[in-house]
Amino acid sequence: MQPENVIRILLADDHMVVRKGLHHVLATAPDLEVIDEAESGEEALYLCQKHKPDVLLMDVQMDGLGGIEATRLVLQHHPAVRVIGLSTFADPGVVSDMMSAGAKGYLLKDVSANELADAIRRIHVGEIVLSSAVPYPASGVEKTVADSSITETVMAMGVQQKRVLALLTKGLTNPEIAAHMKVSLPTARYHVSAILQKLDVSNRVEVVAMAIRLGLISEDDF
Repeated sequence: MQPENVIRILLADDHMVVRKGLHHVLATAPDLEVIDEAESGEEALYLCQKHKPDVLLMDVQMDGLGGIEATRLVLQHHPAVRVIGLSTFADPGVVSDMMSAGAKGYLLKDVSANELADAIRRIHVGEIVLSSAVPYPASGVEKTVADSSITETVMAMGVQQKRVLALLTKGLTNPEIAAHMKVSLPTARYHVSAILQKLDVSNRVEVVAMAIRLGLISEDDF
């Protein structure tokens, strides 16, 4: 009989070598189990229906039904599945599209075995995890100045908004944030909107990527 704490994983990648490599790496973790492999987005849909996995590792770019559209379709029918996008690159537009489709994480394929296993565990319990290589729209001196300004902005936030920012990095929705903080839904929405405005970003994915990359959140903020 399977232990209750084992995370059941479906792999979806159109390259057999990649699938087998991931399978081999994950097999070393006692709390992770690869239950099947899909070589296309279409097969991933079928195998999600068949197995009801906890986590789906989805190659972002595949022939036929690509990972972004496959993610949308999987989550339409199986909203409890946690999808993690896997790619060889971290184009900001692709990252945004994948996260908007419902993915809870975006990792590069050169991620270490320990990082991959840790990301699966964190995403399984509701966190959002993005690769540290997800690019930021600035570079060099401009990036350093921008990073410093962002950090100062977060430091100047009130206690409630820092908590909301922390909860955003955990993947909580506005109603979940309201319930967790014991505030009204309009209040939670206000704080989320204010954070986006203060950090000059357009959506929650950018907020999470920025917070993770700059280490803006500590355990004291939860």
